[in-house]
Amino acid sequence: MLQTYEAVLEADGHLHFLEQPPTPTRGGCRVLVTMIEPGEASDSALCGARLSEPALAEDWLNPAEDAAWAHLQASR
Repeated sequence: MLQTYEAVLEADGHLHFLEQPPTPTRGGCRVLVTMIEPGEASDSALCGARLSEPALAEDWLNPAEDAAWAHLQASR
């Protein structure tokens, strides 16, 4: 599963995480780095998925929501 963590790349090349990610279970791990200019993206854009997931889960995990969509599920 992909996880996103905000970090700052220092001028000396060191990556400083603003939130400590979990330690990889087996040795190192591969990462993808996206460079953005200061002020280019708002905080809400950077962590939107992280912030919206709990709010959306509140609706998705609601039994009334399941009942409302039940007619679209294939008959078993």
